[in-house]
Amino acid sequence: MKVITATMAGTVFNIFVSNGDKVEERQEVLMLESMKMEIPIESEIQGVVKELKIKIGDFVNEGDILLELE
Repeated sequence: MKVITATMAGTVFNIFVSNGDKVEERQEVLMLESMKMEIPIESEIQGVVKELKIKIGDFVNEGDILLELE
């Protein structure tokens, strides 16, 4: 199992995948908002979304797990 983590602190602005979705390498999976900027978060690997750990509006810190892939 692999995880995608937050690269910086921010608020989850949008989520582009759901549980069970196939994700390709370098695919944008969600968008964080930090200091009035929208920061795209990409998957570094391909896989299937096992579990989203966040929802829109959640605040996350750098290093927090955003979703799990299998």
